[in-house]
Amino acid sequence: MKLQQLRFLDAVVRNNLNVSSAAEELYTSQPGVSHQIKLLEDELDIQIFERSGKKLTAISPAGYAILEHIADLLNSAKNIKQAAREFSKSNRGSLTIATTHTQAQFILPPILQQFSRKYPHIELRVHQGNPKSMCRLAANNQVDFVLASEVIDERGELVTIPAYRWNRLIVVPPDHQLTRVKNISLPDLADFPILTYMLGLTGRSQLDKTFQKANLEPRVAFTATDSDVIKTYVRLGMGAGIVAEMACREEDSDLAYIDASHLFPDSVIKIGFRHSRYISAYQFDFLHMVAPYLEMETIEQVVRSRTAEERELLLQQAEVPSFRDMRKSLNELKVAG
Repeated sequence: MKLQQLRFLDAVVRNNLNVSSAAEELYTSQPGVSHQIKLLEDELDIQIFERSGKKLTAISPAGYAILEHIADLLNSAKNIKQAAREFSKSNRGSLTIATTHTQAQFILPPILQQFSRKYPHIELRVHQGNPKSMCRLAANNQVDFVLASEVIDERGELVTIPAYRWNRLIVVPPDHQLTRVKNISLPDLADFPILTYMLGLTGRSQLDKTFQKANLEPRVAFTATDSDVIKTYVRLGMGAGIVAEMACREEDSDLAYIDASHLFPDSVIKIGFRHSRYISAYQFDFLHMVAPYLEMETIEQVVRSRTAEERELLLQQAEVPSFRDMRKSLNELKVAG
């Protein structure tokens, strides 16, 4: 049994049994992948996949039993390489983060700027996409960390550390009717077409649950992945935007922002990583930059804890900062730069 064969098998499963896509991901040929998987099946004397001709159609019961162990084996191999690299080339490596557009645009820049100044030879990579697919990358150990909101808790394979709490802003043109309403209520907001994030993005589920709990059905007229796109259509008079408070910028002088924290519960941005992953010294430092309210010792204890209960006990002693507090820290980073 060869490690490369396990990598091929893992890639085929992650690509929905599409051997061509797996081969493309691994920069090799389709016949090569098929041949190595067949050699592995012959060696183990089992059939990992069910087939129709040459096409893989399903994972066999024996295959499922094998796959339970492969992720941990591949992760251990990656950890060995990472640990060796830290000692042989401590100033070299990479940091790969998966996140949403909002975090990549408004939160990560000063953090990564600080990180880059401290570790100039570490290559930085940022993957942007919807939270569920980004969390999947972290769960499959394809990225180092994922930064996302509540959907991150759906992945049991991930250890999570809260970064900050945030809420929402209503964004409208300055002459909009809502700017003249004191203490805006959910029914007030529901009277207007809503422009907000697509389902699965930036706390959208919390927004929908809040309206449902109030027995209201908002008229969602437009959705997008990008706060700036939402604001563009607000400027066109298409409705009232609901965006993350991180998206408020000084240059938006032609828009009015209204605090909506009294209407919606806070959401929490968390940073997650696969529980069995090796964390290098510079990656620990990155975790501390994202969650500076935690002592480095606490972060190390969270990473090394074996159960969710242990992690919860460690984290419940610290108060997760609001975005406004987080912004102060980010502004200090900019000034320091």
